[in-house]
Amino acid sequence: MDIMASATIRKIIHVDMDAFYASVEQRDNPELRGKPLAVGGAAARGVVAAASYEARKFGVHSAMPSVTAARKCPDLIFVTPRFEVYRAVSQQIREIFAEYTPLIEPLSLDEAYLDVTENLKDMPIATAIALEIRAKIKAVTGLNASAGISYNKFLAKMASDLNKPNGQAVITPKNGPAFVEGLAVKKFHGVGPATAEKMHRLGIQTGADLKAQSLQFLTQHFGKAGPYFHGIARGIDERRVKPDRVRKSVGAEDTFAQDIHSYDPALEGMRPLIAKVWRYCEANAIRAKTVTLKVKYADFTQITRARTGERSFLSAGEIEAAISSLLQPVFPPPKGVRLLGVTLSSLEQADVNQTDQLKLTL
Repeated sequence: MDIMASATIRKIIHVDMDAFYASVEQRDNPELRGKPLAVGGAAARGVVAAASYEARKFGVHSAMPSVTAARKCPDLIFVTPRFEVYRAVSQQIREIFAEYTPLIEPLSLDEAYLDVTENLKDMPIATAIALEIRAKIKAVTGLNASAGISYNKFLAKMASDLNKPNGQAVITPKNGPAFVEGLAVKKFHGVGPATAEKMHRLGIQTGADLKAQSLQFLTQHFGKAGPYFHGIARGIDERRVKPDRVRKSVGAEDTFAQDIHSYDPALEGMRPLIAKVWRYCEANAIRAKTVTLKVKYADFTQITRARTGERSFLSAGEIEAAISSLLQPVFPPPKGVRLLGVTLSSLEQADVNQTDQLKLTL
């Protein structure tokens, strides 16, 4: 497909708040401004939900165990998450988006895609729209946002990282394919560490290497993701911005550097994954009735085990207890375990009264 020959070149903006949770805390507490801050628990089993830019300079990042973060940054300040505040600020931001387009696809509380090809302000230049939106977010919330502008979702997402924090960048149809060719595949949005490692084993280091592979080759090695990789290697991504996207499940998984053979390290490896999916539930005021454990062995065979409760899981601790009961029978395994994952499904809106009683413990 020739990008330039497309009948209508879409104008997509990806807006991404800068260190959102941490920035809200620094906004609301002047004593925290300019200091290394982690949103999350400082307990032995705690996990960092978000890190300020001051903390990131020390190598602290989200999903990192709190003990590791404290070791990297001895002066790190831990703050308990306030998800009801983050949700309220996120709603303010989405109301600003709605002034420009009804085509808004939230990815989380702090980021969203906007299709402004045809927009409510009749503004012809997407970069001008992005500038206005970022200025309004700053005026209304006091927070900084970054933005990426391009002709598809993949490149808009990549562009929003180019001038962070508090900046924006454009990737045009003319320079999109060249941008992708020069990019390391490990930096591609949607290519996780395990997939990047597999690509490296196949001799694929950059977008140019990926582009050199046939659709058949990519489908053979990456299954249903093959056509997607084939497209983005050429700067092509046909996915539409989908407003009011309803998630049916939320999951997280991790491939371990060394195969796991015993229960205790397996459960320890699951805890950051449980914390991640629970953060999503807390941030979006949803709960799940079903939890699924995924286990992939060294030979790439895999199993799943699920448990559905009579009521929704109300805390990260309850999810961990369910995962523990599913995980124990797996050990000792017939072969090493290379990947573990957790998925929550049967999602529903949280009961506010129950939510107030059981806050997230990180």
